[in-house]
Amino acid sequence: MVIAAAKSTAAHGSAADTGDLPVWDLTDLYAGIDAPEVAADLDAAGDRARTFEASYKGRLDDLAKTNVEGLVVAVRAYETLQDALGKLISFAGLVYAGNTTDPKAQKFYGDVQEKITAASTHLLFFSLELNRIDDEVIAQALQDAGLAHYRPWIDDLRKDKPYQLEDRVEQLFHEKSVTGRGAWNRLFDETMATLTFDVNGKALTLEPTLNFLQDAAAEKRKTAFDALNTTFSENVRTFTLITNTLAKDKEISDRWRGFEDIADSRHLANRVERDVVDAMVSAVIEAYPRLSHRYYTLKAKWLGMDQMNIWDRNAPLPQADTRVITWPEAKKTVLDAYGGFSADMAEIAGRFFDRNWIDAPARPGKAPGAFAHPTVPSVHPYVLLNYQGKTRDVMTLAHELGHGVHQVLAAGNGPLMAPTPLTLAETASVFGEMLTFQALLKTAETREARKVMLASKAEDMINTVVRQVAFYSFERKLHTERQNGELTAEQIGDLWISVQGESLGPAIRLNAGYETFWTYIPHFIHSPFYVYAYAFGDCLVNSLYAVYEEAESGFQDKYFDLLKAGGTKHHSELLAPFGLDASDPLFWKKGLSVIERIVDELEAMDRA
Repeated sequence: MVIAAAKSTAAHGSAADTGDLPVWDLTDLYAGIDAPEVAADLDAAGDRARTFEASYKGRLDDLAKTNVEGLVVAVRAYETLQDALGKLISFAGLVYAGNTTDPKAQKFYGDVQEKITAASTHLLFFSLELNRIDDEVIAQALQDAGLAHYRPWIDDLRKDKPYQLEDRVEQLFHEKSVTGRGAWNRLFDETMATLTFDVNGKALTLEPTLNFLQDAAAEKRKTAFDALNTTFSENVRTFTLITNTLAKDKEISDRWRGFEDIADSRHLANRVERDVVDAMVSAVIEAYPRLSHRYYTLKAKWLGMDQMNIWDRNAPLPQADTRVITWPEAKKTVLDAYGGFSADMAEIAGRFFDRNWIDAPARPGKAPGAFAHPTVPSVHPYVLLNYQGKTRDVMTLAHELGHGVHQVLAAGNGPLMAPTPLTLAETASVFGEMLTFQALLKTAETREARKVMLASKAEDMINTVVRQVAFYSFERKLHTERQNGELTAEQIGDLWISVQGESLGPAIRLNAGYETFWTYIPHFIHSPFYVYAYAFGDCLVNSLYAVYEEAESGFQDKYFDLLKAGGTKHHSELLAPFGLDASDPLFWKKGLSVIERIVDELEAMDRA
């Protein structure tokens, strides 16, 4: 449903502190959940899907051989149906994300999801049947200009061919997704949204509680940590059951489809080769001592500690500016940074503010974290934040607007080819963060101000690269162990602690209670193995930004071409114009060296 941010927004500020925060206007999708157009479109989509199935099921091979124009008509009709269904489920999903605890929103989302699943069951045959067409026949059919337009989608589809099952099994998997994986995902979301955390006698939701882990006062950070652990521990049985069930569900699906490795289905969806991911992960793990271990040793020293507690990891530096950043300031900061790179980029990002495409306030029941949802090409994206006025919230705004700009530019490819694989979907978001950081760094007037900004950037990059690869390692261990039977909460906690200790290093003490903190990471539930995409994107952007700094002209045009391509090109094709190759291990080392150089500079400043 969403493209999610790598890190939850984790700051807290009242509306009076931040200024008036925008709430999205979803009327470009539908006027409301009771709007007659919703019911009418749901009924129409079901009818059209059944008609489509009756018209084309069993005919695609013949059309490919004898009437390619007829096949093109079928693909276009399928694409139009996907847009209609996507609009409906996008609206329902955004309404639900706005308040996951509202019974009306819950029912609406569930009802729409069921009807969309029922309608799309009648479309399931189409991709399966296309993949059964002989390679030579489809190659000949693709000589037709109309069908050739869809070549990227067809080529991608055929990569799934070795893993697709007999039609009725695929239909069963599809229909049961509502009562299987989808139901467990929803249970996680609704459970997490209703949790409260007792912070000094005040019941807070997740986001404000996480914010206190960034408070300047150590006692407040510890209080928040204890509150998080208490509530996570009270609910760990539920989260353990959800995690065990979904891991087993994935194992069953992977086994039936014939995937060799536990992450191969994600690699296939991301259109990235396993050896490329393995090279990146190995490079990051090998760099832990040079990156996170060194940085956290420095930070412990700055905080006057020999070893930090885990709740000190995101503590502000003593010299940091901890004032609340108002929404108008955040808007200007990001749009100015975007405008410094490209006026067109700033104009597109500006639409999100001017047209109420952003939902910014943190409120009870709202989905935690942040995301940019592309909806469908016939409408436009929406951004969800939990803005609370910290510098990290500004960077999250820059991140999500990067996604939004990417989604707007890619929309011209249509519903079938606009979606971008996750590995490349993080390019624009991380690039947007980098532009914003570099713009802020230029405003640093003192050595101390520069040090604080560099430290903040190092911390964000470590959270995006080191932390996410550690998450990926945790998932690999968890799913591997799950093959031997159900895991207890204690076993999962042990796996979590092992990878956290390896990645964070000796400067951080993993205090008792931290073993429960795996419970709140939504990526483990919604999108297994999603997390490495963030490290992929960060390392890629580090290399990309180096090219930008060295380029005399033409970079912006090539960058926009990359974003406009959406899902029509492989990462190798998209990176070639910049002279970059993700299959080269040196590519990852080059990206990681950007973080290492920041840590080098911080160490040098510390010695001076």
